[in-house]
Amino acid sequence: MKKLFITTVFALGSLAAFAQEAETAEPQDAATEVPAEATDAATETAAEGQEAVAQDDFSEIAIEEVPEAVTSMIETNYPGATMNAASKNEAGHYKVEVSLEDGTSGALIVDEEGNAVEQ
Repeated sequence: MKKLFITTVFALGSLAAFAQEAETAEPQDAATEVPAEATDAATETAAEGQEAVAQDDFSEIAIEEVPEAVTSMIETNYPGATMNAASKNEAGHYKVEVSLEDGTSGALIVDEEGNAVEQ
C-alpha cells in the first residue's frame, strides 16, 4: 500500500510538471540590424561636441558617396527608407544607418554590390 501511494505521488508530480505551457521567443535578426537605442546614443555623443570614435574601423562618408548598388538595394528591400548616415571600412564594406516609415531605425552592413555582410 505504501508503494502504491508513493507511485501515485510521483505520477501526479510528473504530470503537473509537464502540463505547463512553454513560452516561445520571437527570432531576432541581429546579424544586420542595430537597435535604435544604440544609434541614438551615438548620435547624442556626436551632438554634444565630443569626438565620435568609429567602431570596426568604419570611417564616416557622405551619403552621396554610397555606391548605386547599395542605394538601389535599400530602395528595393526597404521601400520608403531614409538613409541618415553612411560609413565605409578598408574592406569595402558600407555601414548605412536607415530610418523606416514606421519610425524604426537601424544600421545595415553591405558590400559594394549591395549584398548583406555578416559580422
